[in-house]
Amino acid sequence: MHGFANPKRFLSLARWLTPLLLVGGLVLVTGALLWGFFVVPPDRLMGETVRILFLHVPAAWLGMGGWSAIALSSLVYLVWRHPLANLAARGAAVPGLVFTALCLITGSIWGRPTWGTWWVWDGRLTSMLVLAFLYLAYIALAQAAEREGVSPRIPAIFGLLGAVNIPIINRSVVWWNSLHQPPSITAGGSSIDAEFLVPLLVSVLGFSLLFGAIVLMRMRALLADAQADSRLRRKAMEA
Repeated sequence: MHGFANPKRFLSLARWLTPLLLVGGLVLVTGALLWGFFVVPPDRLMGETVRILFLHVPAAWLGMGGWSAIALSSLVYLVWRHPLANLAARGAAVPGLVFTALCLITGSIWGRPTWGTWWVWDGRLTSMLVLAFLYLAYIALAQAAEREGVSPRIPAIFGLLGAVNIPIINRSVVWWNSLHQPPSITAGGSSIDAEFLVPLLVSVLGFSLLFGAIVLMRMRALLADAQADSRLRRKAMEA
């Protein structure tokens, strides 16, 4: 892990890994969405509205996965002072927020014909909305810490504490009486028919590759900004 603490070594890896993840993700996402939207048959109960599944589920997965990445990176930074861990957490924050917002929007669109309403204060929906606010707070806190020259430990601690919401989201449909359907994919298997499950898994994999590519691109941009600021400060001191 510490072998990639060197920015040059990290950049040499990210330089070829980013386009690989980006192209692979785009190919898989395009194929999965075309498969799900035009090939998969309508559901017996939900009809054509079931097709939003192939966008909603990956968005929910990556909304939670994004904060999990923030929490893990924050832990690495706090324990081992890994110099790129803070950048990894910040890199995952914006795409994590975007996928969380996409999850809420697609869920609302799906809920209107299924539940008869755009929104209910259901355990799953409410905890997902809380996650979106946590993302906004983390992004604002990280930007303020960088602008004011405050230690990155503060947003790292917040990122770690915010991870408490992830198991709440995951188990909310089990803990509370919920309009949201129970988990369809568990460690014990899946209740989803193979006709829907295969393109769904391909979609999740494709969006995950895109997420990884975006995080690497953001890390490279943040690292470039940090290096540029460092050079400016050094020149100012020399002057």
